[in-house]
Amino acid sequence: MGAHALDPGLDDLATSARAALVREIDASGAWGGDPRWREAFEAVPRHLFVPYYYVGVLGGYERMWGEDPDPRRRERWLRGAYADAPLATRVRDGELLSSSSQPSLMAKMLTELAVRDGDAVLEIGAGTGYNAALLAHRLGDGLVTTVDLDPEITASARRHLALAGHHPAVVTGDGARGVPEHAPFDRIIVTCTLTSVPRAWLPQCRPGARILAPLATGLIALRVRDAGHAEGRFLHTPAFFVPLRGDTPPEPELPELGGLPRRATSDDLFRFLLTLTAGRVDPHEAYALWEREEAPSRERYGVTVSGADAWAWLDDPEGPYTWPLA
Repeated sequence: MGAHALDPGLDDLATSARAALVREIDASGAWGGDPRWREAFEAVPRHLFVPYYYVGVLGGYERMWGEDPDPRRRERWLRGAYADAPLATRVRDGELLSSSSQPSLMAKMLTELAVRDGDAVLEIGAGTGYNAALLAHRLGDGLVTTVDLDPEITASARRHLALAGHHPAVVTGDGARGVPEHAPFDRIIVTCTLTSVPRAWLPQCRPGARILAPLATGLIALRVRDAGHAEGRFLHTPAFFVPLRGDTPPEPELPELGGLPRRATSDDLFRFLLTLTAGRVDPHEAYALWEREEAPSRERYGVTVSGADAWAWLDDPEGPYTWPLA
């Protein structure tokens, strides 16, 4: 059995599992009524992009494999491929290097990308190729470029895409530098966590382009004004991805939180503020702000990029609460 084929008895299960996943995303409201993304998730078989993945077990990871000799484990692999859950797809020395994101979060991000027919899209972080396949189904292969630093990841993504009948541009390179040879882009979607906004992306965007990226456990949606300026606010959606590797600053470590009330340290929005300001704001100062502003939601925060400077802010980019980004 090749990676493109299933046991005859599993074909029907794949079809029904994919339909169930689409219904689950429907129920979440992730694509906001856009039928084009629903059609993409109906059409693109996720199992082609995860011929194996890892599930956490006590003491490490267990590998699930589509060609496992045990038919019960093959069925378990297939059901897991269509779960609305992230899947670890590349692990090295116990470290997660790449994953296939939770499908409902992917649907949310693709919807928030607000693509239009004819838009050229750059994806930072090729992963398994599944997200690029959804984009290619919606826009056409020629308008989609995906980039990843790891040649093994891009090779497998290219192979998975071909099995699904798609051939967008798959580039091996540092995503922080973009893909200037395929610019200009109308949209950039990022599937790995940033510590700041790489300046190389802005000159590769058309004016009015939209950048959607994970930052500080949130999703920032930036509008590009020109080659040196972009600004936008966070969405309400929390998001957790593996870090962008390459020519980017390392993620700052969260400080010790001793002495702070448990109701704050266990609060998702306070942790977001801490992550956004890590290394630049004392945790007790962050707590005072969080209390004073009555636990501000993610949508009240934003990011501005202006020339060599980039900063995060609360409510107003020129207001009293601003913090430089890396």
